[in-house]
Amino acid sequence: MIKASTHRLDSDVQEGLDRLSELLGTPKNKLFNEAVRSYVEQRSLQMEQELESTLKALRSYRKKDRRFAGAIADFVGAEAELGGREGLEGRLSGEPGPVQSAVLDLLHA
Repeated sequence: MIKASTHRLDSDVQEGLDRLSELLGTPKNKLFNEAVRSYVEQRSLQMEQELESTLKALRSYRKKDRRFAGAIADFVGAEAELGGREGLEGRLSGEPGPVQSAVLDLLHA
């Protein structure tokens, strides 16, 4: 089915289409349709590949650690239950090691 539509072309593109039409002896409408068809096919394939790649990455991520969401929920539940009763909450036990000392220095700088 052929459907009429109106499109605006940049003047240089229109000029190139006019010249090709004359040189090839092919109607501009046919050249325009060939160009747009080629572009749509190319971009559709590109989009399909990008979507498949994204879907593959999402599936891979989801399969890495199926317990992740449950572990977060368990942690949040434990924090809510034990929140104020932990004796060491926010305090160091023993002397800080070199890494802890460096972090504390950065925090208190």
